[in-house]
Amino acid sequence: MTATAAFAPGTEARLATARQVADAVLFEGYVLYPYRASAAKNRLRWQFGVLVPPAWSARCGEHPFQRTECLMEPRPGADLAVEVRFLHAQRRTVQRAAADGGFATVPELHLDDRVLVPWDEGVEERVELTVPVAGLAGDGVAVPFTRPARQETEPVLDGEGRTVGRLLRRRAEISGVVRLSAAELDGPYRTMRLTATVENTGDWTPEPGGDRDAALPHSLVASHLLLCLDRGAFLSMTDPPQWAKGAVAACRNLHTWPVLAGEPGRTDLVLSSPIILEDHPAIAPESPGALYDATEIDEILALRTAALTDEEKREARGTDERAAAVIELADTMPAEVLERLHGAVRSLREVTGPAPQEDPLAPFAPQGSSGSSGSPGSSGSSGSSGSSGSFAPFDHGTARPDTPWWDPGGDTGVDPEHDRVLVDGVAVGAGSRVVLRPGLRRSDAQDLFLHGRAALVEAVLHDVDGGVHIAVTVEGDPGADIRREQGRFLYFQPDEVEPLETA
Repeated sequence: MTATAAFAPGTEARLATARQVADAVLFEGYVLYPYRASAAKNRLRWQFGVLVPPAWSARCGEHPFQRTECLMEPRPGADLAVEVRFLHAQRRTVQRAAADGGFATVPELHLDDRVLVPWDEGVEERVELTVPVAGLAGDGVAVPFTRPARQETEPVLDGEGRTVGRLLRRRAEISGVVRLSAAELDGPYRTMRLTATVENTGDWTPEPGGDRDAALPHSLVASHLLLCLDRGAFLSMTDPPQWAKGAVAACRNLHTWPVLAGEPGRTDLVLSSPIILEDHPAIAPESPGALYDATEIDEILALRTAALTDEEKREARGTDERAAAVIELADTMPAEVLERLHGAVRSLREVTGPAPQEDPLAPFAPQGSSGSSGSPGSSGSSGSSGSSGSFAPFDHGTARPDTPWWDPGGDTGVDPEHDRVLVDGVAVGAGSRVVLRPGLRRSDAQDLFLHGRAALVEAVLHDVDGGVHIAVTVEGDPGADIRREQGRFLYFQPDEVEPLETA
């Protein structure tokens, strides 16, 4: 039985919806803030889904394969579409044009808008095949694949169009195999256990003293699987029906984990990822673009990136095209887009049940309901590049009262721009200068880096519990203007600051 490489148009359309999240898996950690090759955390790269050559696996313990097992209920005549996706590490060397017409390798090449440096670029690779489910019984099928070695050059021109250097890119050969099999389970339902293995079969051998950096060009980086049934359904591996829990527990997933993908409610798509996700993961709709560093939220990354110095931005632009796109995104992001990154409520739902007429919240119940009211749930979003942060007041489709439960603008007893608080006998308010002395509460380890720094008080705020918070910007912070424009301040208690003015 042979596999075909082309997807049917309907299958291709369905897979396209899942690739948005799959792209986040593919490029997770590709280049981290501050997006420069010289940054320490960009010197040890690609930690997820790296399938190394067998010879390197025997030496270092990293894995040469991924194994996915999941349950499916195919209909008669069903086809299974499989897409293996990974990055192929491409080594880039920087060369300067010499007077004799040749080129010499250099550690960096300065241009007006960027600084080019050596770097490993990630080239997206795909292995696509479609197989009849009926042909997966027994030993199933094994589909080998190869990506050949190649070398290419790109001229580097200065602002006047003169050739000042070139980029030399080398890609090593990669070989692998996709193995697919399925076995029908005992029971009243026609359920099958699908096994999909992706393996690096390359014959590259490391030299004595060789390191991981030498193995990466021969590895499948950030590898993962997309599986799609044209007729039938997959069962959730995280929330299976009661009758299938035993069969799900018997599945062996090694170095990857399958979840249902696509829009909520769909069961014909599976994403098997080296990063553990929930069923139906999605990119937050507020996210303006890929930032590649999901250890931070988009809002903070955008603010920090915009605050990089011009020289840091030049190096980031020369590090990688994707890093250059992040710099451009941060520099051109409209204020209203940045504001959306501050957070959203995703799971407001109605609590059913009649409410008594004397209930003071009854007038605010959604139209057509029996006095039900919204109940806030979790904030943030699923997916690798999503935004998270503070709650938005209400989600779409939920009625909002005419007046919020607390409106700072309607409370004449507080005025953040003019209120003052006594600190060591000195009235501190907007415009005051203070020295930061965090450490009493140890609420945020990053506050320790600000100990002893001078700061400008932007506002004094009172919360509903009677607490007082001093909003500040740190003197010398290149992002202070952006923080001030967006109202994104650092907050300290009165006993965590010392006035610079005297009483």
